[in-house]
Amino acid sequence: MRRNLDAADEDELVRRTARGDRRAFDELYRRTSPWLAVRLRRRCADEDVVADVLQETYLAVWRAAGSFAGGATAGSAVGWLWTIAANRLVDAFRRRARHAQPPPVPLLETTAPAAEDEVMAGRVGQDLEQALLRLPTEVRQVLRAMVLDGLSVRETSLLLGVPEGTVKSRARRARIALREALS
Repeated sequence: MRRNLDAADEDELVRRTARGDRRAFDELYRRTSPWLAVRLRRRCADEDVVADVLQETYLAVWRAAGSFAGGATAGSAVGWLWTIAANRLVDAFRRRARHAQPPPVPLLETTAPAAEDEVMAGRVGQDLEQALLRLPTEVRQVLRAMVLDGLSVRETSLLLGVPEGTVKSRARRARIALREALS
């Protein structure tokens, strides 16, 4: 039976997991958890958070494997897995931010930002937010994956289930649209 699992790709392992196949889930974990842990560590240096996110991710995979569509147009199981993990990591960061103490305020401020700088920073932030909201969803997804998640073109392609050329053209469209909106 092990040979059967060795021949199965990750998409098939997720489909088998959806049917309650514990050995397929174990094999999916064995294949993907080292890679996923490395990716998470690139974004978070806290090993406890990474371990918690891994556990939450695979628990979500076990529970929601039936929601994985798979197929050529829907994206890969690895991309689906990364999406779950990235969302769990963001949730962990949010939880940590809610429970964190406010940073200590230094008694002496050596240089205070000018009022004009603060106003401009707020205006640029608002303009950027509005420009991002005007982007088409597929362009925003590429921007989020490449800029916020730090994924390569290839990784973004796998995550979104689109060709690498499409990722590149959407990233270019995003840069052009943001440049025009902020100029």
